[in-house]
Amino acid sequence: MKNLTFIGFLLLGLAFLLYYLQPQFSAVKLFEPMTLMGILAGIGIGLIIGGIVGYASKGSAVRNEQKKQELKQLRRENEDLEKQAAELAKQQTVTYVPDENQNPQNY
Repeated sequence: MKNLTFIGFLLLGLAFLLYYLQPQFSAVKLFEPMTLMGILAGIGIGLIIGGIVGYASKGSAVRNEQKKQELKQLRRENEDLEKQAAELAKQQTVTYVPDENQNPQNY
């Protein structure tokens, strides 16, 4: 947005420079209705274009921030699930004790 403002002022300065370089330049003609209408129309068009570009860039920034928050939430949930799985694994440690009476071997 700052770059758009800079470019807008640069183009406005260029317009005044070109107006100044005209052979029949006078400060009085700068304030004639046709010249003022042209200046105001240029500013209006610039504001419209700047608003559209600003709206689009703001929307993409909001979407990117939302994706980052969702990713953080998924990472937290993943860590919680890993902790729960580790706790369950500790609780469910099975020790195998062979029972000799169940399957006697022949000698």
